[in-house]
Amino acid sequence: MIPSHEHIAEEAIVSSKLARQEIKRVSEALRDGRIELFYQPIVRSGADGFIAFFEGLARIRMPDDSVVAAGQFIPFVENTPLGRLVDCKTLDLAFDCLHENPDIRLSINLSMHSMGDERWNKIFEARATGLGERLILEITEGAAMSDIEKTAAFLEHARSFGCSIALDDFGTGSTAFRYFRDFKFDIVKIDGLFIRDLPHNKDNRVLVEALVKISEHFDMFTVAEFVETEGEASAAAELGVDCLQGYLIGKPTALPELPFWNFSTTHKSVG
Repeated sequence: MIPSHEHIAEEAIVSSKLARQEIKRVSEALRDGRIELFYQPIVRSGADGFIAFFEGLARIRMPDDSVVAAGQFIPFVENTPLGRLVDCKTLDLAFDCLHENPDIRLSINLSMHSMGDERWNKIFEARATGLGERLILEITEGAAMSDIEKTAAFLEHARSFGCSIALDDFGTGSTAFRYFRDFKFDIVKIDGLFIRDLPHNKDNRVLVEALVKISEHFDMFTVAEFVETEGEASAAAELGVDCLQGYLIGKPTALPELPFWNFSTTHKSVG
């Protein structure tokens, strides 16, 4: 059934109203200091399973103490100046966490717009010395390929402070292998689309195995995203994925919770 003009107009009005609500919510949260980081663990696959690093995820703490996930508000602000302010706040909070927790490593997401943002870079350069070695910057394939020269220059600058670079949602974008080689990502995060039902989905197994082999060839560490079942975790480990992330491993929490087990020296380090 083809939607009527009235129905399309009604959907546009609802969408516009929702966008205004989310923009208002983000603006007020920034003003009132209610942007927080929640921390999701990324663990080594296999029996030991120690925490390799955490991913810091932006959240809004509402006045009633409820928490709003980034997926609800980021789509409405990521391409606006407000999105740059969220990225700046996220970076600042990440450095706070690294300063307060000297035994952990932390990754945060970075939009393509913030790569050249003056405010973001000022915060980065002011605080990265001594902490940059434990910071991992995650960029998507789309962001990496949006401006090749800009991306290459940014990666070189970030690495001069010791930062590692992760390619997020690997497999869903259009990264040309020439640039994949030249960018020399330290970590690649295999999109959860390929991890879903991994023990039984032959197509996903073939694709994950291929992505792992490509990553190994370029000496890049692999992370399986959105791991939700024991079967998916086991299958990813069998296919050679280095690390696992998802609700099976641990949900995002307000504090980075360190593992109770001992760190093994037999695993290669991340980054």
